[in-house]
Amino acid sequence: MPPRRRPHAGLTLPRILILNLLKALATISSLTMLSRITGLVREILIARAFGASDMTDAFNVAFRIPNLLRRIFAEGAFSQAFVPILNEYHGKRGHDETMSLVDAVATVMTWVLAAVSLLGVIGAPIVMTVVATGFRGDSETYNAAVFMTRVMFPYIGLISMVALASGILNTWRNFAVPAFTPVLLNLCLIVAALFVGPHMSQPIYAQAWGVLVGGVLQLVIQVPAMRKLGVMPRVSLNLRAAWANPGVRRVITQMLPALLAVSVAQISLIINTNIASRLGAGAVSYITYADRLMEFPTALLGVALGTILLPSLSRASAEDNREEYSGLLDWGLRLTFLLALPCAAGLMLFGTPITSVLFHYGRFDAHAVEMTQQALTTYGVGLLALILIKILTPGFYARQDIRTPVKIAILVLIITQASNYVFVPMLQHAGLPLSISFGATVNALLLFYGLRRRGYYHPAPGWGLFLLRLVAAMLILSGMLLWFARNFDWIALGATPGLRIALMGACLVLAATVYFGTLWLMGLRYSSFRRRAG
Repeated sequence: MPPRRRPHAGLTLPRILILNLLKALATISSLTMLSRITGLVREILIARAFGASDMTDAFNVAFRIPNLLRRIFAEGAFSQAFVPILNEYHGKRGHDETMSLVDAVATVMTWVLAAVSLLGVIGAPIVMTVVATGFRGDSETYNAAVFMTRVMFPYIGLISMVALASGILNTWRNFAVPAFTPVLLNLCLIVAALFVGPHMSQPIYAQAWGVLVGGVLQLVIQVPAMRKLGVMPRVSLNLRAAWANPGVRRVITQMLPALLAVSVAQISLIINTNIASRLGAGAVSYITYADRLMEFPTALLGVALGTILLPSLSRASAEDNREEYSGLLDWGLRLTFLLALPCAAGLMLFGTPITSVLFHYGRFDAHAVEMTQQALTTYGVGLLALILIKILTPGFYARQDIRTPVKIAILVLIITQASNYVFVPMLQHAGLPLSISFGATVNALLLFYGLRRRGYYHPAPGWGLFLLRLVAAMLILSGMLLWFARNFDWIALGATPGLRIALMGACLVLAATVYFGTLWLMGLRYSSFRRRAG
């Protein structure tokens, strides 16, 4: 006899499930933290060596192409289509049929991506002309961007195969290896900046070769973990037989609309890059440095939560366990509000200290700090929404509802680009992140409304009091951050970098203590996130 289901109100998730999710979240977040720290070291070294120059613009634009495909595959359409179907095979069809699906998908991906990589290397000038039309007036910058695009384009194939491996390992509950892989890319770029670049006629080219080597290492490190689990894909020469696999057809059927949904956001990013390339030297780099800082909390919360929630939501959906499905979403949303709001306040109100401490060295001057801080502030406006999207979207994909996020993404593309006509003339480069923030907010609201209207998600009781406590704590936190930002000359403190780093660290520790302490004094008990989804 099936267990009796409880009503949606007062929804409680099994304690063991929450503890497993928290353990997985802690594992992914800690490794993601390591990835972001090494990524910041990488950016600091690049900023110190090259500042915000035409060559850094060329590298950032060239690297944006494989990064765009990474977001489409590793964090987007492929994973969202493949993981739910793989979970279904793994849970219902046995090991042999599951591995037949894995082998077929790996075969199709290998040969298709090899062709795409070859076309990208050949067509790099066309790609760069489309992505950064502003570079055509500077032959040196344009030629450098084309060369680095050619070097890095095979990274698209490598990182897409990494996405396949990560989807397999995550389904078998191995989250650690996929979460660690980005560290290898950062380490390669750090080695390239410190030891390879100084010996090259054009030092920035070392970064491009570092990306390629990093892609190889990211794929190779997945192999021992898959062999240990007995899930190592076998790539066949028979592409036709692999294509005929029914599971592959299902993945492609689900992936195409998801690809459109994710691609719409990346098309918006390409358009923004093109606009930034026309705003003068340094504009692309200012936005890129701000984007790296914005991605720190986005990855720690959004990517980590989305990664662990998608397999669990897919499993709950396959079992038609609506209470657990809704409870998982509720738990993820509350955790996001709790942790993302103070991060957003930090980006918006504490941007100058953060940018100064991390980047204000060498050729990265006070003007670059100010320009990057402006972009960081406008990114902070939409940080909560950007993270919520990564929690809400898996709610649709887990139920194999692809059409709704696609429709929303297309609408958001139009809204974002229309916003550029308003914000860019007013704020120049900082208007581009503000348009992204505005579009992300609309996206998150529509996704939430869609989940509620379809009955996929039923908020547990207590949200009103929870949000009231957050608002009160955020007001105190915001006042503190604003006071610290305005009452110290963070640029002048560059003369004593050790003191500046210590001061910022003390400010952040005090702010976190006050924020979480205020919530605790108002009655919020953090142990509730271990017991239940509400």
